[in-house]
Amino acid sequence: MALIETTPNRHNRADEALVTALRQLVGAENVLTEPVDVTPYAFDGTAALKQRPGCVVLPREAKHIAACVTTVTAAGVPLVTRGSGTGLSGGSVPLDGCVVLGLNHLDSILEVDTANLTMRVEPGVITMRVDEEAAKHGLFYPPDPGSQKISTIGGNVAENSGGLRGLKYGVTRDYVMGLRVVLADGQEVWLGNQCVKDVAGYNLKDLFIGSEGTLGVVTEVLLKLLPRPTARRTMVAQFSEIGAAAQAVSDIISRKIVPCTVEFLDQTTIRCVEDFANLGLPIGAAALLLLESDGHPTVVEEETEAMRQALADNGATGIEVASDEHEAERLRTARRAAFSALARVSPTTILEDVTVPRSELADMVRFIAACADRHRLRVGVFGHMGDGNLHPTFLTDERDEEEMPRVEAALAEIVDETLRRGGTITGEHGVGLAKKPFLRQQLGDASYELLGRVKRSLDPEGLLNPGKVFD
Repeated sequence: MALIETTPNRHNRADEALVTALRQLVGAENVLTEPVDVTPYAFDGTAALKQRPGCVVLPREAKHIAACVTTVTAAGVPLVTRGSGTGLSGGSVPLDGCVVLGLNHLDSILEVDTANLTMRVEPGVITMRVDEEAAKHGLFYPPDPGSQKISTIGGNVAENSGGLRGLKYGVTRDYVMGLRVVLADGQEVWLGNQCVKDVAGYNLKDLFIGSEGTLGVVTEVLLKLLPRPTARRTMVAQFSEIGAAAQAVSDIISRKIVPCTVEFLDQTTIRCVEDFANLGLPIGAAALLLLESDGHPTVVEEETEAMRQALADNGATGIEVASDEHEAERLRTARRAAFSALARVSPTTILEDVTVPRSELADMVRFIAACADRHRLRVGVFGHMGDGNLHPTFLTDERDEEEMPRVEAALAEIVDETLRRGGTITGEHGVGLAKKPFLRQQLGDASYELLGRVKRSLDPEGLLNPGKVFD
């Protein structure tokens, strides 16, 4: 197991007295300490980042969370909260000797309010289940991260997750109307409400969204829902040159068309997906775009035709429009299978998450390809091209001592180029451990120091997920 140094020496480790106290709170069967039991909680979805916790607590009632937090922080032991552990930046990787607070058992949908178009849920509810429950009432929960079948809504809030529909509908933050949060001292606060408009005081709710468990533990979420779109059309376009695909996306946006989804796959990714899923993809194409329009049927038809024209004008060598939902699902699978397909190719898969202004997409995609060639690396690129979010994916082997320095050098160059073009080091995966070395470079000294001041005011002992986001 590759270990990382994330535990400041000043923090205590979980000891027998703390384990006993936690067992008294939640029941002995809900506190894990044996290596075979805690090892599955030693990592998340991020490659090469692992650390075994001291114990894992799995409360089954929300009322126990505040007591668990108070008990752990009073003992001076770090607390790392997690859901399904699907994060891709190391945000929920534990610390040596810490307590992991797993919230998967708190998975109740507490209320669907069709008058106010809201849903109130516990943090362990699976993301896809939120939309499935909304659909029963003719409603819609748009955020759809790639891990939506197993990720939890609490984890989505902690990371401010995005998804394939981000271009038109935004990210998790845009759908959180209220949060219940347990602070480091065990105090519970409710932030937000069902009001569409609310400008009373500081917007503390937004402070906790995307804070990666470093400021508090989210125990309940009030979500905004939308009317469910009545029509949707899906199409795929292929290109013989990767920059032409990126330019087509910029052109679609400049024509004031805002589709639900604009996704991108390069040739390496296309071939890996075809080997994995046998979808009949054009493996000779340099790039594919997956596009979707949703809404009123008339609007959908107009947008579909306008996108088809823009794609043709930018040199698309083939355009396929799904004739029915079955065909549309086949096309969507090409994108949703991208990460899984790439992950099969090599022992280690390192997924990047840079975002640039859409006007910079074509040049950024070309830069990544040239960077991979320069460092003699295999890199597949896919992503949410409609919102400028690219996922250069390094297919490597962390045991290869000769190759890993070249991977690190290429990653640094991609980050430098992203920031030079006015982009961000992470569009939807969060900072965690993986992007922490680059955060000051993006924010600058004053903004970076402000993060620390916020952290110290809410968690003065630095016990909530310490070492994540920044030091």
